[in-house]
Amino acid sequence: MRLPSSPVLKAGIQSFTFHDGGGPVLERIGVAAAPGTLTAVLGASGSGKTTLGRLLAGWLTPGAGGTLHGYLELDGIRLDFGSGRAEGDGTAHHRGEPRIDPAAWGRRVGFVPQDAAAALSTVRATVAEELAFGLENAGVPRTAMVAAVERTANLLGLTGLLDRHPARLSGGQLRRLAVGCAVISGPAVLVMDEPFASLDAAGARELAALVRHLVASGTAVVILSQVIDRLLLAADQWLVLDAGTVAAAGDPADLGPDTGLVPAGIRWVGEAARAAQPTALAIRQTATAARVASTGNTEVPATTDTAAASRDSGGAGAALELRDVSFSYSSDGSRTRYKGRLLARSRKAGAAPRQPLVLAGINLAVHPGEIVAVTGPNGAGKSTLLRHLNGLLRPATGSVLVDGSDIAGRAVGETAAGVGLLFQHPRDQLFERTLLREVRFGLDRMVGPAQAGERAAAALAAVGLEGAAHGHPAELSASGQRLLALATVLARKPSIIALDEPTVALDGDGLAVLDAAVRSAAAEGAAVVLVTHDLDYAQTAAHRLVAFDGGRLTDC
Repeated sequence: MRLPSSPVLKAGIQSFTFHDGGGPVLERIGVAAAPGTLTAVLGASGSGKTTLGRLLAGWLTPGAGGTLHGYLELDGIRLDFGSGRAEGDGTAHHRGEPRIDPAAWGRRVGFVPQDAAAALSTVRATVAEELAFGLENAGVPRTAMVAAVERTANLLGLTGLLDRHPARLSGGQLRRLAVGCAVISGPAVLVMDEPFASLDAAGARELAALVRHLVASGTAVVILSQVIDRLLLAADQWLVLDAGTVAAAGDPADLGPDTGLVPAGIRWVGEAARAAQPTALAIRQTATAARVASTGNTEVPATTDTAAASRDSGGAGAALELRDVSFSYSSDGSRTRYKGRLLARSRKAGAAPRQPLVLAGINLAVHPGEIVAVTGPNGAGKSTLLRHLNGLLRPATGSVLVDGSDIAGRAVGETAAGVGLLFQHPRDQLFERTLLREVRFGLDRMVGPAQAGERAAAALAAVGLEGAAHGHPAELSASGQRLLALATVLARKPSIIALDEPTVALDGDGLAVLDAAVRSAAAEGAAVVLVTHDLDYAQTAAHRLVAFDGGRLTDC
């Protein structure tokens, strides 16, 4: 373990408790980040790593955010909480407990939250303006600011997106922008929560290269993750959390999979997975055990036969079919419209010019019981494709058929009854006060009160959330919120299930629950379309993989 100099950021946490009447969410944790080092804080969903990261970054302030017994130390200035005593200057509150100045803390500690959108100002119209926002507030001269924006965009593969509105970014592009906003001012410490989630292979390589560059330049980097990959294998130190306390700490070489010190919920992926265990087999075994425990059903859908039938029969008997579907956005981000139902806006009328096709003659047939995984780079149009399946977006040319019927003339609500869509961000579809109300929403009208209650309860049980049925969705972890959003889809028993990056934020246990639910739905006859960058999972779960790039689909 290489810690060559005094830590720039330290924390000693005896306990941290939210103001909700519950017990401590963090206990007996010590962490130190020295300049030029990479620290990995590892933990499954609910382990406390996000809470720890937000404390380190000053996004969760003791006092207002919860009760901390312990200390936080930045640049040698130590703040003691729970004792009414502060050492140092500047940020101590003269009447007792010290106070963190979030602005001053943020100038030294950059933070990328798990929800990348939360790091953005939301008031800037382009990626370039969003990157420059913090520098503008700090009064950085324009010439230096422009140079910093160009340099940061180049490091993160954002150069071609500088004029795009942030709302038009894909999930992976949005995450890269959040990282850029955090690093552009050159903080001494960078804390990132699940930074590789939603990134394609190129984006992950660029971010890993950036992390190595920052560490080599003297930045202390702390990555919070429930996934162990190649980059984290080379970290200077690991801090492994379980149930809010330290389960293990030290050099990664001393904490390998054979030691039993890393909890099972933490996933090993890519090169790390090959060194640790046969990932595909482990996922299948865990998923099967979860499915049998919850349903008693030991059957899994056949793979080769279903995929072969799909290729041989084309669209015959398909639950879902896209025929020569094309689509593009206008330059202002709205849909271009054609032929009455979607008419192209005329340039003579002062409309924005047509943009390149996002979907270019897409043909795809998915049959009942088949799971099709769609892969491709960030920004290729995968989410746009999924939104055509239930009518949220309408094709410029071509048609979308659900159970053999063109959905062009249907209202979105009518189509959505048979096409369940899981959005990339759970916040886009969660709005109720309890988990049960969330899953039951709209079911009473669809199937009647008696069946609605049964379906809602069954869907919550299928994702392991039945014990929290009367809790608030906002109290769930990111993994729990994603599984809750999945339950809202499963409860309707649609004939087609469309999942947008469903593995993001899921630890190993959550992935097993997702896998069991998807396989069970397919076994009952649902056609599943799965958009993902998680190739390890796609290769184990899908009957067929197709790649999306340049507006077209090709078989993998």
